[in-house]
Amino acid sequence: MICFGLSSQIKVCSDIVRCVAHHKNNSSSPDRQRDSRAGQSARDPDAVNLKILEVLRDDGRISIAALAERVGISRANAYTRVGDMVEQGVITGYAPRVDPAKVGLGICALVFVSVHPQTWEAFRARIIQMPDIESCRITTGEHDAMLLIRAGDVGTIHEFVIGEIAALPQVKSVETVLVLDEVFQRPYLLPTDLPERPSADAGMGLMRFTRANPDRPGLNR
Repeated sequence: MICFGLSSQIKVCSDIVRCVAHHKNNSSSPDRQRDSRAGQSARDPDAVNLKILEVLRDDGRISIAALAERVGISRANAYTRVGDMVEQGVITGYAPRVDPAKVGLGICALVFVSVHPQTWEAFRARIIQMPDIESCRITTGEHDAMLLIRAGDVGTIHEFVIGEIAALPQVKSVETVLVLDEVFQRPYLLPTDLPERPSADAGMGLMRFTRANPDRPGLNR
């Protein structure tokens, strides 16, 4: 998700609405057809789309005209490309970035959960309904899932983990780790952010991956 400052949300969203309308109204035009052949794809974004995403990440208040100038394309092309990325699901939404501590949620914890086999669908359905959980990641290794939760104090974290998560019939065990410091969190990464590095001669000797339990059907749907 692309996250912008609160004061820019209305402006940028209105620009996106115009982008989608422009995209639909010009879907059969020669310019639109040329754009569709330019390698724009949700699976394989081209260099121009990546640059657009990079600019939007750095400046959420930017107008479409200024965005086009920064990227070096026409305004119509910028409208079309942003509209395409909205429709393709590359740009999944807009929201303000909030400091959790300043809204009373200064305690963060990671909850590692082990789930009984054949109960994945029920587990997934239950945790999705819990607004206390900020995110859930399915993992390999000793545990099956990692939940990120926040609260105003440690006692609330404890009550939620023991009273809600551990109490689920699908859960075998939980392990809770308090986060001491959130050093940084980037809104999102792009392929262009990753520098080229020489291949390590040592191979995988210092890194070990554990396979996921095969009894996890349907959890990632």
